[in-house]
Amino acid sequence: MSALPVFRWRLAPDGYATRRQLRARDLRPGGQGVAAQLERPRRRGRPPLVAYLYRVDLAKPVRPMTPGRWRAHEAMMRARRTCPACSRDAGYVIPASLGTCVTCAYPEEQCAA
Repeated sequence: MSALPVFRWRLAPDGYATRRQLRARDLRPGGQGVAAQLERPRRRGRPPLVAYLYRVDLAKPVRPMTPGRWRAHEAMMRARRTCPACSRDAGYVIPASLGTCVTCAYPEEQCAA
């Protein structure tokens, strides 16, 4: 097994892209493995930040959203907005730090208003 090529931050040659950069071009890795990595050095002996790169020429187009996928996505987002305590749609994604909607998390502040 050969080691991956390592490039300094912002110095990767053309033809490589991160997942986000591929997605911005409406591409996906498409089953290919990581082709290289970027390393961004940090101070005080901390390990470098690493970003994995994929070859653009081997990337495939993003799969289109089908009606079934849209239904699944809407159901997932509805579940993230539904408060487990009061079972209401909060209208926003419930923060994991609270675990419930703001009204259920801070009921004393809602009465004072």
